[in-house]
Amino acid sequence: MTVKEMRAARERGESKTDMGFLHRNQLAGLEPEDDEDAPDASVVMREAITQRRAGRPVGSGNKEQVAIRFDKGVLEAFRATGRGWQTRMNVALKAWLKEHAAG
Repeated sequence: MTVKEMRAARERGESKTDMGFLHRNQLAGLEPEDDEDAPDASVVMREAITQRRAGRPVGSGNKEQVAIRFDKGVLEAFRATGRGWQTRMNVALKAWLKEHAAG
């Protein structure tokens, strides 16, 4: 059920939630019972937050981002090979350097 459908059902009086019961419990200071099958979400969330690292993953440090221009045909050919085309281009350039190394 979408939010829009739930809102419409509530406006028609078709809500299955006993709001009076919830309101009385809230006024009495009663809290819902803990779910035995689920861990404490706040603990799980805190652990996840401390483990999560924001931003991009740390790279190898061997690569440098640059702006460079290639012929359209060269880019089209590498892009046509699918995902990982930049890595394949890097491998091709390394092979060329190895073959044409000075000395």
